[in-house]
Formats: sequence, C-alpha cells, structure tokens
Amino acid sequence: MEIDTFWGVIEAAQAGAAATGEPFDEVLVQQLAERPRQEIVEYAERFDELHDALYRWDVWAAAYLIGGGCSDDSFMDFRAGVIALGCQWYQRVAADPDSLAAHPDVVQAANVRDRSEVLFYEDVNYAASGAFERITGDADAFHEAWRSFRGVETERCNAVDMGEDFDFDDDGEMSRRLPRLAALFLGTSP
Repeated sequence: MEIDTFWGVIEAAQAGAAATGEPFDEVLVQQLAERPRQEIVEYAERFDELHDALYRWDVWAAAYLIGGGCSDDSFMDFRAGVIALGCQWYQRVAADPDSLAAHPDVVQAANVRDRSEVLFYEDVNYAASGAFERITGDADAFHEAWRSFRGVETERCNAVDMGEDFDFDDDGEMSRRLPRLAALFLGTSP
C-alpha cells in the first residue's frame, strides 16, 4: 500500500468518526473490512513501518510527559495514537515530538489529573486484525494472512537506533529536550 493510500484510509476513518460519532478505531476497522484482504495486510505493513519509525527516546519522553508516565505497552499505544492523528501530525511528531505541545488534546490534558488516555490508543494497533475477524469470523485469520504475506517470520536481530537515551524523571533534562511539553506538564518555563 502506498503511503498516500495509507493516510487516505486514516483520514477517511477520521471523517467517518466525526460524522457518525463512533470511535475512530471502530470506523477504521469497518473501512478496512470493506477492502480486499491483500490491502488490509498491506495497510498493516505500512502501519508497522510508521509505528516502528516512532520508536525513539524523544518520542517516548513526550509520551511520558503527556501520560504522566509510560510503560513499554503504553508506548505502543501512544505511537498508534500519533498515527491516528493523521499524516500532518505524524510528520510533525516525527520531526519534533515537542510539537505535540500545540495539539489541542494535549493542551487540554495538561489541566486534567488523570490524563492517561490522551493519545494512547491501543485499539488502533489491532485494526487490521479486527477487520480480518469481521470479514472471516475467525480471530486468527489475520495472523494466517500475515504469515502468508510476509513469509516465515524472522526475529528482528537488528538493533533499533532510538537516539540518545536520557532520564525521563530528570525535570531539567526533560525541559531541555522537550521545553514546550515540559512547560505544560512540569510547569517549567520554555
């Protein structure tokens, strides 16, 4: 699936969710279920590429500030949430995670005590498998199609370059690296 087609799917799901009031992930699953199975696995492949590209310490630090902490699993959900924001926000975050300080949901979350759900969107991770299950009635159908599409899965042995690691609990370091988010969530000046 070409990148423009992928983002078209995301934008169509955003529009559908806005029009119907249904959750974005449910609209996304429905829209994927209307596509040929091959396109669904191609969507999943592109999703994984974009998701993996955000696997960086600076993005994780942004998630940590926004969520008031961020485990490994939560970071998966956060990256899915960034993809769900659409192409423009994805590109902004990929270039500068601190740019999330300008997102309306993030600004609003800064004033909420329990903000763990802002941009953490677990169900988006499973849209492709949900679409396959909706089409086939079989929860394992996606995994079978994925193995057929990708061939025998090989373990990833290449280390991912996540950039420079740093202490998320060091307010000074967070303020230096993510000044706008730190101002929102730690009360520091940018």
